[in-house]
Formats: sequence, C-alpha cells, structure tokens
Amino acid sequence: MSNRYLNGRTALVTGSVGGLGNAIAEGLAAVGANIVLNGLEPAEEGAGAASKIASEYDVDAIFDPSDVSDLHQIKRMIGNANARFGGIDILVNNAVVRNFSAIEDLHPEAWDRSIAVNLSAAFHAVRLVLPGMKARNWGRIINMSSVFGWRGASERIDYVTTKTALIGLTRGIAVETAASGVTANALSPGSVPTPAIMAKLESMAEAEGTMLADVEKKYISERHPTGRFVAMQSVAAMAAFLCSPAGDDITGTVLPIDGGWTVS
Repeated sequence: MSNRYLNGRTALVTGSVGGLGNAIAEGLAAVGANIVLNGLEPAEEGAGAASKIASEYDVDAIFDPSDVSDLHQIKRMIGNANARFGGIDILVNNAVVRNFSAIEDLHPEAWDRSIAVNLSAAFHAVRLVLPGMKARNWGRIINMSSVFGWRGASERIDYVTTKTALIGLTRGIAVETAASGVTANALSPGSVPTPAIMAKLESMAEAEGTMLADVEKKYISERHPTGRFVAMQSVAAMAAFLCSPAGDDITGTVLPIDGGWTVS
C-alpha cells in the first residue's frame, strides 16, 4: 500500500483549524488527501492553517469559515468544495460545542446550538455529500463521538446526548450504504490535550491554588488506566487507517481510542 494512498481524494473536516480536528486533517493530508478546513476562526488564521498543511504535505488545502449550525452555510461550504475539488470523498464530522451546566441551568438556546452543531450538522453534511460518494463508488464518513457516547456524566447533558446520538447516526448510515463503497464509522476518543481541555485544567489549577501538572495527573488518573492523555496523532492515525484499503470492510462500528477508559 502506497504511503500516499489518498492522492486525488478530498477530505472535509469540520471544526479543524486547531485542536483534534486539525490533527486529523494533517493525518489525512500526510497520506495525500486534499483538505477543506472549517471553523469560526478569523479568516487570516484559517487561511494560515490551510497554507501550513498545503506546504508541509504537498496537497491542496483551503479554509471555509462556514458556521455548521446553519444549513445554508453547510450547503455553501460543500458546494464550494465540490467546485474546487470535484467532490468530497472523506467527511469527518468533528465540529463541537459543549456546555458545563446542570440540566435545569442549561439555557434552551445553548441546548439548541449544541444539537445543531454536534448532531444536525453531521446529518446535513452526510446527506449532501453522500450522492457524490455513491456515484464514485467510494466514500468515508467518520463521526467524532466520545467516551461520553458510551456513558453518562454530570453537568454535560448536551455533550453526552449528542455524542451518543452520533453513534446511532453512524450505524444507520452504515446499513444504508453497505453495498455502495461508502463506509461510516465513529471514533470515540478519551481525553485529548486540546486547547479547550487544557484551558479547563488551567482554570481548575488556578481555582484550587495548585500546580497544573498535579491537576493534569489527577484528571488523567481518574480516566485513563494508561496514565496519560490520548495523543491527538493517535486519533488522526485511526482516521487515516479507516480511509486506507485496510478499512474497506470496516463500517458501522465505534472505535474507542481512550487509554482503556471504557473498560476500566
């Protein structure tokens, strides 16, 4: 298998200017895929991230600032990608918002936005890219769930709900596309050192008046038997694997990348 096995393919990764989405985009670019980055960051920052991927991996990469909570913007983003690249072969639904709040304190508007970004955007993106994938007899849909797609947690009702629902969406897509050359799978990461997680830990350390390293150690030890964060590159490598020939017969599954969290 060539180490550039995605040459000529195009991947759209939502929520991908930074953090885990960016790592996944880089992982796909490293094996030859052209990349559509997406996010709400300023245009200069997004364009810079795309330029970095293009130059480092010798692929074509663009930034699209569409807000995936808005169906019209999703349609425009996919239309622009189709015009630029001739179609989207790989869709990674990664964009996410989360709120840390008790159920009775979560504002309805925050709930609605979480549903729109974390779940409805994935549905709309899939239904819009699927006809092209089927026409080309090849496609990869990867929905980013979470360890919280398997279990409950307090004060994150929107996140638990949407990450669980993405698993159901994945299974439904997989059954419908099983004979089409399109696969659909979900990845279920544990804690990865994204900017959002690190900012949360820094706030905890400040509130507790303790060292950040001590907060990190406690946070991880309560979750991962491995005693370390899940590397973003490990998640990216799994996404790339699913897009390789070795992933042709893997569909409808949820793959944990969680340092043993779900089995501990």
